[in-house]
Amino acid sequence: MTQSDHQTYYKNEVGDRPWGRWTVLDAGAGFTVKKIEIEPGHRLSLQYHHHRSEHWLVIEGEGEVEIDDKKISIAQRSHVHIPLKAVHRVKNTGDAVLIILELQQGDILDEGDIVRLEDDYARDG
Repeated sequence: MTQSDHQTYYKNEVGDRPWGRWTVLDAGAGFTVKKIEIEPGHRLSLQYHHHRSEHWLVIEGEGEVEIDDKKISIAQRSHVHIPLKAVHRVKNTGDAVLIILELQQGDILDEGDIVRLEDDYARDG
């Protein structure tokens, strides 16, 4: 398998997390599409990636995205781009589940490419 063919996520794979869950809707060489569900009052870790950029489209709910110290309010139909190596996180600021479609693009797409800088749930890595 060449680096450009590297794929670790698989269609229908689910990851339960302390903040909610993600589900892989599709995956292939160089891309992964996930549905991310964040429970009210929760947020993802402050993180960046060495090998992928991400594009988020909000399907339901509202929240706040932090990208390189810039805060952006998000709601249904809004979208944000997270460039490669940008420090980022998203928080659900509403009363309902925040649902985001995430398109990952890069040569290496797996959970090992998460570099956590801060985490509410004391996870490593």
